Amino acid sequence: MSQDIAERIVRAGRLMFERHLTDLAGGNITVRHEDVLYCSPRYAGTRHHWNLRPEDIVIGPLYGDDLVNHPRFTREGLSHLAIYRAYPFVRAVIHAHPRHVLPFCAFEKPIHPVLRGTQKYGVIGFIDHAPNYSQQQADSIVAKLQGQEERMQSSAAALLMPQHGIILAGVELETVLDALERIDTNAWCILAGQTIPPL
Repeated sequence: MSQDIAERIVRAGRLMFERHLTDLAGGNITVRHEDVLYCSPRYAGTRHHWNLRPEDIVIGPLYGDDLVNHPRFTREGLSHLAIYRAYPFVRAVIHAHPRHVLPFCAFEKPIHPVLRGTQKYGVIGFIDHAPNYSQQQADSIVAKLQGQEERMQSSAAALLMPQHGIILAGVELETVLDALERIDTNAWCILAGQTIPPL
């Protein structure tokens, strides 16, 4: 089981990077199995260039401080842990820097669904301003996910992080990855639509 989960994280990371759904600056992926968390390592983009191997995946207990104190635990780890602890049905979390989502993060504009395939995510809004990697950020994410339990259980819920990126949570890694690309495509349609002349 652990090898299979690690391989899925490795494959998801490569797809994210190849499809411009994240970049060398960062991003992270975690998967929960029972009370064990599987995590992409710290600096998966900067140092590994998303060319991960299953043995690079960090594994540890969801509860306690073992993962927090692990030297290769992802810098966004506090936010991931907070989501899993607050919403026990969540089994996968992705934080990413998608190319077409980042302009909305930079200028703090919510992403409205303009495609049928993104209606189920609703309007994607922002967490509160907070220092990166902080408990304050983690608490804001948990609070902003309240009321989105049905989305997390059926597909995924997403939140924008001011001047940073996006974080998504759901019950299956592949479903969360699918949501990430759908939302990025939706963002591209909004941006591209600004260049289309009126009919």
